[in-house]
Amino acid sequence: MKIDSELNAILKTGDISTLYQPIVQLNNGEVIGYEALSRGPKDSPLFFPDMLFNIAEHCNMLWELDLLCRTKALEGAISLDKSKYLFINVSPSIIRDSKFKQNFSKEFIGKNNIVPLKIIFEITEKTSIGDYISFKDTLNNYIGQDYTVPINQSNSNLTNFTDLEPHFIKIDMKLIRGIDTDSFNQSIIKNFVSLSESTGTKLIAEGIETEAELRTLIELKVYAGQGFFLQSPVSGFNNIPKNIYELIININGNVGYSFEFNKNRIGQIASKEPSFIESVSCRVIKDYFSNSRATGACIINSSGVPVGLLMEHTLNSMLATQYGNAIFYKRPASIVMNRTPLIVDYTTPISTVSKVAMQRDDNTLYDYVIVTKDKQYSGIVTIKKLLEYTTTMETNYAKELNPLTGLPGNAIIFSVLRDVITSCKDHCVLYFDLNNFKTYNDTYGFENGDKVIKFTANLLEKYIKGASPFNSFVGHIGGDDFIAILQAPFETCIDVCKNFNNKFDHGILKFFNKTDRENRYILATDRKGNKDIFGLTSMSIAGMYGNFEKFSDEDSISQYITYIKKQVKAEKKSAYFIENLNFI
Repeated sequence: MKIDSELNAILKTGDISTLYQPIVQLNNGEVIGYEALSRGPKDSPLFFPDMLFNIAEHCNMLWELDLLCRTKALEGAISLDKSKYLFINVSPSIIRDSKFKQNFSKEFIGKNNIVPLKIIFEITEKTSIGDYISFKDTLNNYIGQDYTVPINQSNSNLTNFTDLEPHFIKIDMKLIRGIDTDSFNQSIIKNFVSLSESTGTKLIAEGIETEAELRTLIELKVYAGQGFFLQSPVSGFNNIPKNIYELIININGNVGYSFEFNKNRIGQIASKEPSFIESVSCRVIKDYFSNSRATGACIINSSGVPVGLLMEHTLNSMLATQYGNAIFYKRPASIVMNRTPLIVDYTTPISTVSKVAMQRDDNTLYDYVIVTKDKQYSGIVTIKKLLEYTTTMETNYAKELNPLTGLPGNAIIFSVLRDVITSCKDHCVLYFDLNNFKTYNDTYGFENGDKVIKFTANLLEKYIKGASPFNSFVGHIGGDDFIAILQAPFETCIDVCKNFNNKFDHGILKFFNKTDRENRYILATDRKGNKDIFGLTSMSIAGMYGNFEKFSDEDSISQYITYIKKQVKAEKKSAYFIENLNFI
């Protein structure tokens, strides 16, 4: 049978099956919805969707196939929990088609007992969107019918993100593959997370296939994920396996500790202002603004969960329009509120909230920040209060930075060490000390000595942050002494020391003249005034790994690591040793 004839037979008999793959919220293991995945007949060259849709496009039957797949997906979703989303793939060319508007209506999905708000049009972008203005107008047609704005699967095209303002955005599996070892892609995802937090868009990572990838995505605070590691696509609406759910809970239980100088949380500066149920009238909110100093109001649902924010300037502008009072005064506040305000958890660091808040659109830049606790409304924070606190925090932090390297000084170092003691988690504390640095300073001058210190600081940040991008810290004790702390496996910490010293020994050569580089030593005067031979500047690294709860304070850690350092410096060359506390 010819391939086009086989396609015709599929369309005629409706021989399309639908598999459903769960999409899982990564902070709690909850399934938020399912993606519908169409398959052709078994043992057919058109079984896999790529081949199936490519042939349909070639035969000019893309609309017919797309309609059949959507219909099958909806028919199979009759038993789907009404609280879950149904993700359906649609190409840009199909969603603009007049037949799509006519056939994919409320009445059509109503027959299948599905809530329109839970239908997610997943824009595949295998074809170019092209005219974004007309395409966005098309999407607004469906938003007006209570559908959800589509997912944008392209991670390279930010035009789609800014123009279409999707509720969800998928991170393609090309970025997810090996994310646990790819620091560049981690940085990309981190920026996407910040962008999503500031716009209210939720990120979904595709193609999770390993525990390491899952762990990294949770650490990066990606909202949701899907993939074979979580659950393979099946014909029903399966939950994820119990062991995977427990793994997600366990990872989240060990994530969240990070080395921050100031760990004050947004909930500590939130004000418990009144909230209003979403059915409250605009008149009530107007009276509230008139009789209080508030300029914003949090709108909640019957369960106490924030669903929007209504600022005074927004309400006033609506009422100031022609017939504004007649139209809106007695209507529910929910029709004019901002449905995607900045909502953050009580425990979110103030520095994080400040960063996200300042990335918002100019129209919402000064809107309140809503704070929740256990998903319930807890209070609000004004931008004025947020900026005042952040300014004070940054001023205090700047006072504690080393003026030469810009790294945290002793006050911050001791604070972080106290956190290490109380964290009950394994950490690696590394003490870095330059060998023969005084001799270098005396021979080449303090200006060059400062360059060596800056070189060391930059190299430290690169290697420590590269090994542990989420939970790591680099501090400058003073002079030629540094400290680094990271959460990573013991073997990784060994590799960091080995690789750092190799890079240091190679890079330090550029700070010596040709003669000293070739000799691999310098002639200088010792402390007694005698001429002597000194090796080139090298690095001693003394480390401690494990649980630090046995130490009473940061001074006891310092004393122990100083003891280790003396042994390492006896090597008279770049060397390292890490004491594994778990075996003492």
